[in-house]
Amino acid sequence: MTLDALRQHTDALRAEIGRTVLGQEDIVDLLLVALFARGHVLLEGPPGTAKTLLARSFAAVLALDFGRIQFTPDLMPGDVLGTSIFDFRTNAFVLTKGPIFSQVLLADEINRAPPKTQAALLQAMSERTVSIDGSDHSLGREFIVMATQNPIEQQGTYPLPEAQLDRFLFKLVIDFPPEDIEMAILRQHAAEPLEAGLETADLTKVLDAAALAETRDLVDAIILKDDILAYILRLVRATRESSEIAYGASTRAADALASAARATAAINGRDYAIPDDVKRLFIPTLRHRIVLGPTAEIEGRSPAQVLENILSQIEAPR
Repeated sequence: MTLDALRQHTDALRAEIGRTVLGQEDIVDLLLVALFARGHVLLEGPPGTAKTLLARSFAAVLALDFGRIQFTPDLMPGDVLGTSIFDFRTNAFVLTKGPIFSQVLLADEINRAPPKTQAALLQAMSERTVSIDGSDHSLGREFIVMATQNPIEQQGTYPLPEAQLDRFLFKLVIDFPPEDIEMAILRQHAAEPLEAGLETADLTKVLDAAALAETRDLVDAIILKDDILAYILRLVRATRESSEIAYGASTRAADALASAARATAAINGRDYAIPDDVKRLFIPTLRHRIVLGPTAEIEGRSPAQVLENILSQIEAPR
């Protein structure tokens, strides 16, 4: 596959997802970056902003196995990973796989599950492997988690631990669409059957596992120059030195930003990354990897605002 072919695949993916999800072009682009960069994505937004529909549409255009877990306070690790059941016919334990054994996993309302269940995802997200009863089981190279959470309703929720947040390549914040887009959504739905769940039924599958592997090989072939790597490092280290941030981003964050920059370059038909790639990816890659200090919290500043300030202070390479 060539970079031109990758761009054609990307355009086709955007077009198909855009048939059901309107006004979220930037979010869709970052989802595609995460797909090609082998990263997981956390979607955060109030109810009714099409987070779940976006994840379902994303899975529908990929010829990959799709699994969904509705996270609830009583969900146990075994409900996610699966469990071994004794088979009296064979006198042996047989693994009954849980929904995590899929290629595209939608973790709906992930912050409603207790910490013990959230921890069951850590190994899967980091290593694409799960351990059950002392045996390791691979989830495959295609495995990607798309998790959703509601930032408004806090009753019955458990904040994700920093270690798990750090496993997400991006945290994408979805807000209510502009009035014209909202009107277009209403018009579209007014012309469709009222049956729920049919929105993604006629979406065309654009990318299968073999084609995805080829696109990722293209991303792997892109090598970042030292000036881009130095720029990434200066930005990440600045989060550790800022008076507004109590805990800055880790080396893993810098590596994630570099990986996303390589995927962005490939999607745009380039075999090299540019500073604008890093600037665009900086906030979605780091907003969930920093902890604000007391001063920023008292002043009501958001992680995005603090990171935007750092971005404006660090000079980009020419």
